[in-house]
Amino acid sequence: MTGAPTTPGGPVVVLVGPPGSGKSTVGRLIAERLGVAYRDTDADIVAAQGREISDIFVDEGEPYFRELERRAVAAGVAAHTGVLSLGGGAILDPGTRDLLAGLPVAYLSMEVESAVRRAGLGAARPLLAVNPRRQWRELMDARRPLYTEVARVVVATDDRTPEEVAQAVLDALELKDV
Repeated sequence: MTGAPTTPGGPVVVLVGPPGSGKSTVGRLIAERLGVAYRDTDADIVAAQGREISDIFVDEGEPYFRELERRAVAAGVAAHTGVLSLGGGAILDPGTRDLLAGLPVAYLSMEVESAVRRAGLGAARPLLAVNPRRQWRELMDARRPLYTEVARVVVATDDRTPEEVAQAVLDALELKDV
């Protein structure tokens, strides 16, 4: 396949993975290389709510946020024909996993050491605020099978630049730059 698909039918690439795996950075690079728009469901939620995700978690709780996330993903899958990045926990919802079936989903994988370097595993990540290394490992034990379930390809991000990861995704999905 050369470039982005010529017929509408959902995103040309969907990126999933844990917090700090580079979905936003890599997504923008892929979109630029393919000449398509980039969309991030977390950014959609922040824009619609007028507050950060960490504030939504604190003020309203995780179930409320997950419902917002489910709706944002459904809207993105239905309307966006470029590159779509999902929040790290979006794959927890069975309906979201069903929506992703058959789509060109790339799972950006990473190990805890890379997560520490990239994301710092700090308070800006609400599910990783206390004992972040242990929580990250537990989070990944629960989520890794779900990321793998929805992914057409898995691309390791450890010790790679965003440019290298973007190219690996394009190669794995057999997409060419414009």
